Amino acid sequence: QVQLVESGGGSVQAGGSLRLSCAVSGNTYSNGCVGWFRQAPGKEREGVATFDRDGSTSYADSVKGRFTLSKDNAKNTLYLQMNSLKLEDTAMYYCAADRCPWVVTAAAVTLYRYCGQGTQVTVSS
Repeated sequence: QVQLVESGGGSVQAGGSLRLSCAVSGNTYSNGCVGWFRQAPGKEREGVATFDRDGSTSYADSVKGRFTLSKDNAKNTLYLQMNSLKLEDTAMYYCAADRCPWVVTAAAVTLYRYCGQGTQVTVSS
């Protein structure tokens, strides 16, 4: 089992920034992948970003150039720096983890088996 606890969500005006954190613990895989997906009310899950097994990153086109994924291995913590936030970024954001799929893409994060309780991000005009 993998435990993930997100934090850092909140309300921000369009154009602003937020940094989400995800504390990861438990039986993490040496060849595992961790990332973020989001879900807005009435919409399907959307993969946002993920690390691949080699440490490379993959982003959804909708956030590319605005969001940055990073991690602190010493703290077992994953971060999502979100800049230039838009109204359409409003959603519940979830940290997720699993063994890496054969092809690692941001979209694949929605299929990761383990996720946290989520943290709400609300962007207003």
